[in-house]
Amino acid sequence: MIRIVDFFNLILDFGDEWVVDSVETDHKGKEKQLGMIKWKGKSTSEEYQSTFLSLLDLQKKETITRYISDIRDQGVISPSDRKWFETVALPLAISQGLKAAAVILDGNVFKKYYVNVVLASTNKFGLPFKMFSTLEEAIVWLMARG
Repeated sequence: MIRIVDFFNLILDFGDEWVVDSVETDHKGKEKQLGMIKWKGKSTSEEYQSTFLSLLDLQKKETITRYISDIRDQGVISPSDRKWFETVALPLAISQGLKAAAVILDGNVFKKYYVNVVLASTNKFGLPFKMFSTLEEAIVWLMARG
C-alpha cells in the first residue's frame, strides 16, 4: 500500500517482491513533494522501465516536482535503458512538472559514468540535477529548489 505524504519512497528489490514504504518529512504542501526510488540489485529492462512508468503515473496523480534516485545498490544499467530514460522518461517527467532531480551514489566509476550521461541529458532540458553521497544532502538541496 502506498500512502503519499510529502515524501514518496519506492524501494525495489529485484528478484523478490517490491517493498513500498512512505516516509514523512517536515516539509508540507504539494509543491514540496518528492519522489524517490531506491534501487537494489540488477533489474531487467522491463523492471527498469516499469518502475519509472509507475512513478510517472503517480506524478500525474500527485504533485511530484522533485525526484531522488538512490543508485548506491543498483546494478549496471544497459545502454538501451539509459537511452530510454533520456528520450522517454526524462522528457515526460519534465512535461508533467518535474523541477529538480538528485541522485545518491557511491564512488563506483560505472555509476559515475551513467550519472554523467544523465547529467548531460538534464542539461539539455535545463533541469537542475546534482549528485550526492547522502539522502539528507539531496533532500536539503532539492527542497531549496523552486
